[in-house]
Amino acid sequence: MELIAIIYFLYMFISFYFLVFIILLYLKNKNQMFDSPAMTRNYSISVLIPAYNEEKTILETIKSVYNIDYDNITEVIVINDGSKDNTLEILKKVLHDYKGLKVLNKQNSGKADSLNKALKFCSGELIVVVDADSYPSRDSFKKMVGYFDDTRVGGVTAACIPRNRETFLEKLQVMEYKVIAFTRKLLEYVDSIYVIPGTAGMYRAEAIKKSGFDLKNITEDIEATWHLVHDGWKIKMSLETSIGTEIPNKIKPWYKQRRRWALGGVQCINKYKGTFMRHGMLGAFILPFFVLGLFLGLIGISIFIYLFISRIMSYYLFAKYSIAIDSPMVTMNDLYLTPSVLNYFGLMMFFLYFLFTLFVLAMMKDRLFEKQSFFNLIFYMTIYLLVYPIVLIVGCWHFIRGKNIWR
Repeated sequence: MELIAIIYFLYMFISFYFLVFIILLYLKNKNQMFDSPAMTRNYSISVLIPAYNEEKTILETIKSVYNIDYDNITEVIVINDGSKDNTLEILKKVLHDYKGLKVLNKQNSGKADSLNKALKFCSGELIVVVDADSYPSRDSFKKMVGYFDDTRVGGVTAACIPRNRETFLEKLQVMEYKVIAFTRKLLEYVDSIYVIPGTAGMYRAEAIKKSGFDLKNITEDIEATWHLVHDGWKIKMSLETSIGTEIPNKIKPWYKQRRRWALGGVQCINKYKGTFMRHGMLGAFILPFFVLGLFLGLIGISIFIYLFISRIMSYYLFAKYSIAIDSPMVTMNDLYLTPSVLNYFGLMMFFLYFLFTLFVLAMMKDRLFEKQSFFNLIFYMTIYLLVYPIVLIVGCWHFIRGKNIWR
């Protein structure tokens, strides 16, 4: 058997294994997917909002936080990370309009450092980190705090939903966020949620103050989650509520954001590589899950490039020599497709993942998200997802070069 065939079969096997694994997780837990523990304690909460050049969104974010239906938010601390626009001026104007609102002004040193400095001033039993362009739902805190009755829980997240969804790129991301939210909830049932997104994450103060946020990792939310799991804390998710967030509406900022995610993931793999296949679920599942995801992305795009180049070269050589010997370039035999096991496996995987994505969209649309068109779905499956391995390769290349750039 050719090497390419062996690699292809391995790729198909791992992909099929994870798809079946996710489906089995759903079948076992389908009746509680959209449930959250009832609120039994009125935990005190400190809210942190790191902000850098957020003049367009900071005021609305503050309003959304103060509009949350929860009566024990003791303080809201906005950390102005040396903004060069009018963010600080806006904060000064509204500082006395909201009870408990505080502003921590500092020189630009990054989001992680901003959060670490603010953690020293927090008095709440729980700490919520909200991005300056994110908007927690009114019921979000009440749907999330119940998880902390379990003293082993160190952090809780919720479904992140795009607020801007008008352009074609935004609509594709809405589908992406649906699938991410649904599968992330499923991973909760094996204690393997790998990120509490910065859009709005709720932490037990005791846990996050001990771990803090890594200054060197450009995806501090992923690293902080891995750190919590490494320290023995459990991570939970409420799919019953949501956090609105602004998403990129153009290709360039979308690419930079995804590149940062890829690079930050590789940084986490490198930092925690010593836990591989040991040290709880971080080493037993989360780290292997990321490594295999990296493997699938790199191998998948490599197979695609190899087959594409091989086909182009064969067509070129066939056409060149057909012209040279005056032979017909197209015959009736060329109109038939030659089936192979590899083709069948590829089609089967695409069909199964297509059905899974359709199922997720159907499950989520009435609760959190709007309906998607069939064309958008096909484009998402065939083009949008194909770009991810390319971004992953760029992220790996930046990591190798030590170019840990945020934007």
